[in-house]
Amino acid sequence: MAAADKNVVGLLNGIARREYFGESDITDEFLHQELFPDLSAEQFDAILKRYETLTRNIVSADMDYNQLEAFLTSQMKRKQGSLTQEQAAAFLKFWKSQKVKIHDVLVQRSSWNNKLKDISWRIDLKSQGRHLEQINLPVAIVEMQIEKRGTESKETDVFQFEMDETQLSNVLTSISEIEAKLTNYAQ
Repeated sequence: MAAADKNVVGLLNGIARREYFGESDITDEFLHQELFPDLSAEQFDAILKRYETLTRNIVSADMDYNQLEAFLTSQMKRKQGSLTQEQAAAFLKFWKSQKVKIHDVLVQRSSWNNKLKDISWRIDLKSQGRHLEQINLPVAIVEMQIEKRGTESKETDVFQFEMDETQLSNVLTSISEIEAKLTNYAQ
């Protein structure tokens, strides 16, 4: 790959790091000085804007490699401002290395619900109860850590509770129903 094409991949990686990975220290000026110092500011701004637009189109469509090839082919056939074969190859190389990472970041950004971080449990004997027959019955003591989404600090709430055999059976039945529904949707 020629040096200019490596610069295109570098520019695309810089755009991705800034737009999707939150690296705000990557500025237009930095990219210009490091990758395309021989271009005027106007030429670089035009290239940057074009590549940002193309990258957003690729990311928003979550293109697979066949879709990306078709998209890049159409961009190469444009009469005005078309991509070169080398630039298209640079986009392919970039997307091959960054697709999964960018997808994961976007999924994480779009998750707004809390998330189960950890669950632990133990079996114990009940030592107190209203009635004598409730004492010394086995119970499950469950601790769940719930991670709050949408906060920068990644706060966690801890819930502890105990369940007797009947309650545990009901929960397991519900979980089995959830698993069956997920399996049906996945097919």
